[in-house]
Amino acid sequence: MAEFLTIGEPVVTFMATDADASLADAINYYKLLGGAELNVAIGVQRLGHSTEYVSRVGTDPLGEYALKMIAEHQVGTNYVSRDEAFWTGFQLKQLVTTGDPQTFNYRRGSAASHLTAEVIDQIDLRDVKIAHMSGIFPALSTTSRAAFQRLMARLVENDILITFDPNLRPALWGDHDLMIENINELAQYANIVLPGIGEGEILMGSRDPETIADFYLQGTRTQAVIVKVGPAGAFVKTKQGAAYTVPGFKVDQVIDTVGAGDGFALGVITALLEGKDLASAALRGNAVGALQVQTTGDNDGYPTPTELAAFYQTEGVQE
Repeated sequence: MAEFLTIGEPVVTFMATDADASLADAINYYKLLGGAELNVAIGVQRLGHSTEYVSRVGTDPLGEYALKMIAEHQVGTNYVSRDEAFWTGFQLKQLVTTGDPQTFNYRRGSAASHLTAEVIDQIDLRDVKIAHMSGIFPALSTTSRAAFQRLMARLVENDILITFDPNLRPALWGDHDLMIENINELAQYANIVLPGIGEGEILMGSRDPETIADFYLQGTRTQAVIVKVGPAGAFVKTKQGAAYTVPGFKVDQVIDTVGAGDGFALGVITALLEGKDLASAALRGNAVGALQVQTTGDNDGYPTPTELAAFYQTEGVQE
C-alpha cells in the first residue's frame, strides 16, 4: 500500500483554446484531467512519494481517458472502480490570461457520486502515513458522503494523520447551511485543517486568520491549522499555542489560480512525509502554489524535487 491516500472524483476538463473568451463564445477545446484531490495525489507522486487514489469512473470514453491519465501520472488505481450505469464527471473551463477562469461542471449523478461505503472497507491502510480529505467528495451525493465519513472513521481508527481542505463547492452542496454544518463537522476529524480566509468567512464568519485557526483548533483531534492568506502566504497555529506567518512568494504573473490550493496542500503533505516541521511544510505549500498559478493547467505547475530545489535556490530560501 502507498504512504499517501486520498478520495475524490477525477474531472475530465475541456479547456477552451480561445484566450479570455467566455465559455459561450469559445469554439475549440482541448482535454485534460483534473479534480482537486487527484491534483494533490499527482503532486505528491511527482515529489517522489507513493500514492493511492480512491474513486469511481464510468465505462465511457472519458472514464477510459481518466484511468489512462491517472496511470501516466503513476498514481495508484487499486481502488478506482468502473461503473457501467453512470458516467464520468467533466467540466468546461475558460482559458484566461490572468486570474480566475470561468468553469461549468457536469458532475451531479456521476459514477463517483455513487461510490458506496462498502468499497471503503476493502482499502488496505497498513502503510498509509497521511490521508488527504477534501470537502468536495462529500458534496457529490448522500452516497458519497457516507463513503467519505466511513473512510474518515477508518483513518481515525488506524491513527493515520489526516489533512482536511474545506474546498467549498456551494453549487454541489445546493444547501448553504448543510454545507457549513457538514464541512465543520468533518474538519473535526482532521489533525491538520487547511482553510482559506474566504472559506473561513463563509464557514465561521471571520476573515481573520487567527480567529479562523482558533475555531478549528477546538476539534478534539486537530493539532494545527494552516490558513491560506493568498499572496501573503500562510498563517500557522498549533494546539500548543505557537502562531506565526510563513510569507508567500512573489510571482510575475498569475495566469490561472486553479490548482493553487491543491498545490499548497501537497506541499504541506510531502514536507510532513519527509519529517519536516510545520513551518517548512507551509513554506513548501506556498512554493508549490506559486509555481502552479503561473501555468494554465490544473496541475501542470507542480514540481519535481529538482524543480522545487531550483525554485528555492532562485528565491534564496532554504526549506
